[in-house]
Order: sequence, then C-alpha cells, then structure tokens
Amino acid sequence: MSTTRPFSPGDRGPEPSGASGASEGGVPGTGAAERGAPTAGAPDGGAAPPLRPEESQASAGRQVRRLDFADQSGVVPLARDFARQALYAWNWLPAATADQRAAAEDVLLVVSELVTNACLHAEGPEEMWIACDNKVIRIEVSDRGTGQPAPRTPHRSGRPGGHGMFIVQRLCLDWGVVRTPGVSGKTVWAELGAPA
Repeated sequence: MSTTRPFSPGDRGPEPSGASGASEGGVPGTGAAERGAPTAGAPDGGAAPPLRPEESQASAGRQVRRLDFADQSGVVPLARDFARQALYAWNWLPAATADQRAAAEDVLLVVSELVTNACLHAEGPEEMWIACDNKVIRIEVSDRGTGQPAPRTPHRSGRPGGHGMFIVQRLCLDWGVVRTPGVSGKTVWAELGAPA
C-alpha cells in the first residue's frame, strides 16, 4: 500500500511555518547541524558529520531543506509532509517506476521513524534537515535527548514496538549519532540511496 499522496505539494498551500528550503548549495537558517562535530557514529563506530553550510556550498547540486519543530504539534505527519514536498521539488515524486516509488516511500518511512523516536525517547525533535544530491538523501533529526538509539537486539518481528531503528538500519546506506560536547541533545542522521 502506498503512503504517497496523490497530489503535489503545491496543492497544499505554503510550507508549514518554521520550514525553509534552499537548493543548489544554499543552506537555510542555523541550527544543530551547524553546531557540532561528530562524536559517535553508526553501530560500526563510523561517524558522519552533520550537514554544514560550507560542505553544502562546496557540493555542486546539493539541495537542503530545514524544518523547525518549535511550537508545532503533530510533528510526525508534519515531518512526512515536509519530506514529501522536498521529494516533489527534487523530482523523486511523482515516481515513474516501482523502484523510484519504493525509494521515496523508504525516505518517508525513515523520516517517520526518526521523528517518532525523538518523540518517544528524547523529549521531542527540535529540527529536521533533509538534503539531496544525485546519489544520496540525508535526513537529520536533532533532539534534546541523552539516550543512544540502537536497533533492539535480538530483533523479534512478532512483538510490538522496538522496530524503528531496525527499520532504519535495514533501509539506509548508513546511519549514526552526532553529539556536541557541552550541549544537551544529539542529531540522529540517516542516508538513503537514490533510485537507479
């Protein structure tokens, strides 16, 4: 069953308040993605830094959008709609093939899982960044939580709950956590490959 809505983002009016978007290297606003250096990465010990203006500007064709969750309610559907609008703007949607549709659905599912985890385990999300180049979509969700997300081990598919980070791990090329020394909270990032 597809969760992609049959209308384009333009049919829904302007982007939600707190949302901003830029393309071709422009990075809007300031926030967690500019604050820190990587301190912990994916489960294998690797780390990937958060989106930074200088990196985005150096990468030709990279497009970045930021959503601020301050004073927002219904943050999971808000984040999915924001990501869906970005996918339309970046021509991932409407999908021409089943593989392209599946790739877009995977992005929306990962957005849902990361924002839901921030709600359930980290006092709620502060902001989300989503960036795209020709090969990879990167999602970052910043929160105020102190915990370390990890897939539940062992994963038990028949039990309710505990599947979020397992899903992220299965769908993504890589994922990890970035913390800024002396600052509460963290940024959880995930990267997905573009459809062929």
